[in-house]
Amino acid sequence: MDAIEAAAFTSIGRACGFAGLGILCVMLGLSFEPVMATRTGGVMGLGLASILALFGLRAPSRSYERTELWLILPKDARPPSTIAQRVIGQALRDTYFWFAERTAIGSFSLLAVSLVLKLIGWMS
Repeated sequence: MDAIEAAAFTSIGRACGFAGLGILCVMLGLSFEPVMATRTGGVMGLGLASILALFGLRAPSRSYERTELWLILPKDARPPSTIAQRVIGQALRDTYFWFAERTAIGSFSLLAVSLVLKLIGWMS
């Protein structure tokens, strides 16, 4: 089970890393106005968290053979097909929700920073 959870974390973490890099690039492009940059990052992060949550809800019913997790797993670590759908679906669901929760926390933090910057009148 540890190999399955590690593969799920690798697969989803890599995708979240690339999405986070894109959000960071947009924020850097807006760095001339910190309020707009933090607000944009927060909103885009909440969009990412929503997508991750939707993927988490869908994960148990998605065919396990068509997931990146299945391709990452070494052949000797793959569960038998009789239980693979349930085990892999649950691992993906838990991992998607884990990343969605952390992304939402970071996004709300960015939105809070945006609000504080707006209240103190920082370049607005």
